[in-house]
Amino acid sequence: MVGSQSQSQSEASGKGRLYVIGIGPGSVEQLTVKAREVIINSDYVVGNGTYLDQMASLLDKQNIVRSAMGKEVDRARKAVELAQNNVVSMISGGDANIYGMAGLVLEVAEHANLNVEIEVLPGVTAITAAASVLGAPIVNDFCTVSLSDLLTPWEVIEKRLDAAASADFVMSLYNPKSRQRNSNFSRAIEIIRRHKEDSVPVGLVKNALRDQDQDYIVTTLGEVLNYNDWVDMSTTILISTNDSRIWDTPYGKRIITPRGYHRKYDY
Repeated sequence: MVGSQSQSQSEASGKGRLYVIGIGPGSVEQLTVKAREVIINSDYVVGNGTYLDQMASLLDKQNIVRSAMGKEVDRARKAVELAQNNVVSMISGGDANIYGMAGLVLEVAEHANLNVEIEVLPGVTAITAAASVLGAPIVNDFCTVSLSDLLTPWEVIEKRLDAAASADFVMSLYNPKSRQRNSNFSRAIEIIRRHKEDSVPVGLVKNALRDQDQDYIVTTLGEVLNYNDWVDMSTTILISTNDSRIWDTPYGKRIITPRGYHRKYDY
């Protein structure tokens, strides 16, 4: 077992180990095998209360450090402090490197001169979870842009949106709307429409891969703001390319972004 090996190594050396784990969409079934083993065998599991609740079936012997939204720095400091002499798992929704806790934890560990090994374990992130629901929208070059201006100035976000849209990347919009940010999504669409055609397929996925809570809409760039009230913080937006198309199947609409095989092969 991965976690058991880590514990015996830490006991022998007198030092701990720190894992930063992406738990994916939020179900145990979507964890990697290694992430599951590490969480089960950790001395401490640290995380936002929502994510801890999603992993509840694995948390019966560990010490749990529960935190709230907005307490990310405190959470990272606590994980680093505990990792001096314990095996610690810091859990993060989706993938810890994509708007997750990996960067903050490493910054705090660097500042504290933490002298234990840190390992980041990947997880299914919103863009890949949403893409699996929509069909094949991101099989070519793509980018992600968070519309949250809490940590990034809106002027910077605008430049990134404009640059990505002008290059016709497949674009995934994270954190599109919140109670405090009601207009960022519509402003982003206005910028993107300067460069992409109104016929470009757009997918909106809410609670991707979260069992009964999952829902999705397939529409076009010219029509997407008709669903503005449907969009919230649990929604991931995928805006495809000028070459993408909508396939209306008996099982629902799907988005296809060509990889380019049609230019070389007859199928």
